[in-house]
Amino acid sequence: MKGKLLVLIFLTIGFHLLAQNDKKLIREGNKLYDKGVYDEAAVNYQKVMDQNPMNEKAVFNHGSAIYQQKNFEQATNDFSKVAEMSKTPEIESDAHYNLGNSLMSQEKYQESIDAFKKALRTNPNNEDARYNLEYARKKMIQQQQQQKQDNEDQDKKQDEQKDQKQDEQKKEDQKNDQQQKDQQQNQDKQDQQQQQKKQPQQLSKEDAERMLQALQNEEKKTLEKLNDQKVKSSSKATSEKDW
Repeated sequence: MKGKLLVLIFLTIGFHLLAQNDKKLIREGNKLYDKGVYDEAAVNYQKVMDQNPMNEKAVFNHGSAIYQQKNFEQATNDFSKVAEMSKTPEIESDAHYNLGNSLMSQEKYQESIDAFKKALRTNPNNEDARYNLEYARKKMIQQQQQQKQDNEDQDKKQDEQKDQKQDEQKKEDQKNDQQQKDQQQNQDKQDQQQQQKKQPQQLSKEDAERMLQALQNEEKKTLEKLNDQKVKSSSKATSEKDW
């Protein structure tokens, strides 16, 4: 029995010393926090959390310190933990309030609204939570409107890109059609030239008339020559018969 009592006494002293050390670290952290040295304050609170993860003061203050460093995601985890484990309505309400602020800083407005509502249900006199609740609602409406506008702008941009693509395709088709037409015309011209080479060249009207006139002249000369020969032959015959 005496041995067990001694162990119990030593354990009690150990827990007391540990609690004293936790309080000291938290006080030092609070002083650093008040001076705005948030990173070093967070280190002190973290030391307490390492030894006693359920120390709600250390977890709460750690969340506040890293919130000031804009580490909103980790702050959200800390305040959520405090809100779950706290048995004091005021601390639970403050934890939900700070949780709402952390979520709102991440533009998670619907989640922040839920956190502010829990803060008010736990402590209806939390006027800061009431104010931030309405602020978060307005920000959520603005976010929804902006998202709607962004979607409309995106749809409009996609339609414009689609129209532009169709216009470009139309121009490309017209260009291809014109190229095919030009190629066909060139081919037709080449075919026509080849056909003309195979066929005898046709005379113009003037050339035909000149050739006809030349033939007529040649024929006239030939007739005249024949007539002259007939006349000479007739004269000779008559001379021979003259007794």
